[in-house]
Amino acid sequence: MEDIILAIKERLRTIYPKQVEQVYPEILSLIERWKSRIHVSHRPIDQHDVCLITYGDSIRKTDEMPLSTLNRFYKTFLSDTISIIHILPFYPYTSDDGFSVVDFRTIDPKLGDWHDIDELKKHVDLMFDAVINHVSKDSLYFIKYLNQENGYETFFTEIDPKVDLSSVTRPRTSPVLTPFMTKNGVKHVWTTFSDDQVDLNYQDPRVLIEVLDVLLFYVFKGARMIRFDAVGFIWKKLNTTCMHLEETHALVKLMREVLDSVVDGVKIITETNVKHDENISYFGNGHDEASLVYQFPLPPLVVQAYISEKTTYLMHWLNHLEKTSKDTLFFNFLSSHDGIGLRPLEGIIPDHDKTIMLDTLLSRGAKINYRNLSNGQKTPYECCITFTDALSNLEDSDPIRAMRLLGAHMILLSLQGLPAIYIHSMLGSRNDLLGYQQSLINRRINREKLNFDHVIQELTHPHHLRYMVFEGLKKMIDIRKQEPLFHPHIEQQPYPVSDHVFGLLRGDNHSHIITLVNVSKKTIQIPLPGTYMNLLTQQVCHDFIDLEPFAYGWFKLHKTGM
Repeated sequence: MEDIILAIKERLRTIYPKQVEQVYPEILSLIERWKSRIHVSHRPIDQHDVCLITYGDSIRKTDEMPLSTLNRFYKTFLSDTISIIHILPFYPYTSDDGFSVVDFRTIDPKLGDWHDIDELKKHVDLMFDAVINHVSKDSLYFIKYLNQENGYETFFTEIDPKVDLSSVTRPRTSPVLTPFMTKNGVKHVWTTFSDDQVDLNYQDPRVLIEVLDVLLFYVFKGARMIRFDAVGFIWKKLNTTCMHLEETHALVKLMREVLDSVVDGVKIITETNVKHDENISYFGNGHDEASLVYQFPLPPLVVQAYISEKTTYLMHWLNHLEKTSKDTLFFNFLSSHDGIGLRPLEGIIPDHDKTIMLDTLLSRGAKINYRNLSNGQKTPYECCITFTDALSNLEDSDPIRAMRLLGAHMILLSLQGLPAIYIHSMLGSRNDLLGYQQSLINRRINREKLNFDHVIQELTHPHHLRYMVFEGLKKMIDIRKQEPLFHPHIEQQPYPVSDHVFGLLRGDNHSHIITLVNVSKKTIQIPLPGTYMNLLTQQVCHDFIDLEPFAYGWFKLHKTGM
């Protein structure tokens, strides 16, 4: 504990070298105040853990608050399957489906209240979103800034519009600066994502103190994991890209140290949808920064494999994937509330194959979001589409759609790390074209609000796509939970057998499970020297297996006498 406190002071020397003696006592006071209120610790993540990603109102029931409906759905259908729920921002907001937060400490009254969170955390661990790069222009912080109230004059970043900002990395096509009328006249304020998402100014240490207080409040309210949204953008420095700066990493490390000084086992997960080497930089030295980072190359690589019916790039990536430390994990996912990111493919897939993938996804109903390059040109940065439709041809039958989706999720569930499944993948949802047409927001194609009663009806119909996917995933997760070889830190290595098959070995020569997923329309005969049991079917195979089109399986080394 004393070491952490000393580390905090050293960290401040990187971030606020001239204000250490002012900021350090404030942080110590914050730590002591919350330490007297928070009395909880969390167990380590293991093979029993699978995370569900959902909005608080992804499933709605008439005359019931959505968070209560989520609790009902979880207890009825997922209590033996899912151990962690990541509820996307559930605070009051003004745009971007929750990511322009008005009040960090309040539940959106359209979703429920803190009592609903209290009820949920009795049954499942929770991940909260910390949208700490920016706030809504309707937030009290920004209103006080506009009025130039004492203590808020520098809460946001003002820049002269004549300053050259061409080196700044742009995640969108909107301007970096937005003019606002303040008490002291028009000010041009930094807005990375939109004119309704105003970036906080961490060069003012009062912003840091406020955010630290919010993070500790989230732990007090039940967060086992905290997701740092868009964290790579939080420090601004002219004549740089303003991405992943030294001060940014120092801030994340400081936030971890403050959390660790108050509570044991709370995990920070960073969301940085960028190139792989930049993304994993948030592991720090493996012990001092994020506990988890998103595995962003995985979704587009799996999609490309199914589109091309070849696993060449996926297996090459797997073969070169860095090992994590004993204190860090990849957060493995295939789909989320956002689109399928394309930036993580840089340096992994040639432009020609990326273009083929994009054209195929467009033919399957995808919508493309763009970002600005420093030369003023636009480039695609994500494809908005449900993962069900991303993997399937329009003419595919529902059983084939289910096989493709389940095979992809077997890849997800087999890898080292913590697996996370988006609710629309868990339920086999198709593109919500009506949601897109009504809003003209590309991401809405994968954010449908489902009717609870309709979903329940579909989940009881054995021939419905939702039933096939949902029951298939639950079965796989149940098997995974029973196998210590799927512990997040158990060794893994590629098991190459065919250009059409994903192969992965978990364990060692004496005890292991081999994952095989056929991404093609061909039947592939695969050598399996020895005797293996298919954990999905309980069938024993000797020396080889015929893997039918889009088939998949977990094959455990079978010992005679077991």
